[in-house]
Amino acid sequence: MRAVLAAAPALALCVASFAAAGSPAPPKKQLIEFGWDSPDPHFMRLHITELQASPFDGCVFHVPYFEPDGREGDFTWELWGRRRFTRAELDSARRDLVATRFGRFRANFLRVNTTPGDLDWFEDHSAVMANLELAASLAREAGAPGVLLDPEQYRGELWDFRVQHRATDRSWAELSAQVRRRGAEAMRALERGYPGLTVFMTFAYSLPLHETLGGRRALSATHNGLLASFVDGMVDAASDSAVLVDGHELSYAYRDPAHFAAKADSMRRGALRLSANPERYRRHLSVAFGIWLDNDSPRVPWNASDPSRNYFTPVLFGRAVQAALDHADRYVWIYSQTPRWWTPEGHPRHLPAEYDSVLRAVRR
Repeated sequence: MRAVLAAAPALALCVASFAAAGSPAPPKKQLIEFGWDSPDPHFMRLHITELQASPFDGCVFHVPYFEPDGREGDFTWELWGRRRFTRAELDSARRDLVATRFGRFRANFLRVNTTPGDLDWFEDHSAVMANLELAASLAREAGAPGVLLDPEQYRGELWDFRVQHRATDRSWAELSAQVRRRGAEAMRALERGYPGLTVFMTFAYSLPLHETLGGRRALSATHNGLLASFVDGMVDAASDSAVLVDGHELSYAYRDPAHFAAKADSMRRGALRLSANPERYRRHLSVAFGIWLDNDSPRVPWNASDPSRNYFTPVLFGRAVQAALDHADRYVWIYSQTPRWWTPEGHPRHLPAEYDSVLRAVRR
């Protein structure tokens, strides 16, 4: 606690500097929460006052489904597979979302994972596409900007050409063309459910660009090379009003403002080396950044009693968020595992108040 008190003058100076900065983040820019406290629609309905009282403009939420016998599953984690979900299975989530008075807390994104990911790209994807349309329509009914598409390979390794080649014996040319077609199908499915929606991806071209060392390595030799082909297809099919957000998850640990400036330029310019349709990509791209509050907490324990010992002290966290907002087009998202911004008890947990104060100062 003494360390926290000792840091108070520095924190106060940091907060004052944010408030008096000559170039504050434009009002249109928004802070999104996305962490292990990601709520479901029922929690949002019960705790909307708590969510509105937070320093965020919205959050990423997941959607449960219910079997006829009452058993609960997670639509978010099961939709990218062979099972075609029905509208009725999501009725409980829909009722909660439609009944919730979100007020200012409206920048919410329904999470869509590429899990279980147990199809190869040449198998029937009609269930996946129907599920994407269903997810998008639910986001539209909720008044959300769109969906958050998380392409991380939690289970099936969809984006690794080497894995897919072993499974299908297809060449890079064949696989990349097929994945591009699937990307276009996915975008069209999403827009059938929600024309002109925002598709917020935790990473789009930014991850393949990083793995290819800026385009100097072949996409076929990387873990996420086929993701570039999928995004190509999304860009091909996107309507004029649709937005594709590259959330740049790689910025989780950035503390130097110069890194945000460089990576914003990389997403706007460097990624053109990977894009099959650079002009359309430019028109649809929205640059965003993710920051991991308790960065690498599985290995470096989060210290809620002495924030000065954390990777992101309150001052460094505020500087990082400010820099991210300065260089993002609209969204900055805050990821966390141990700290909880909201809980069933109605208050944060393992979250020193200084972090909340810093976010409010940055917002001002």
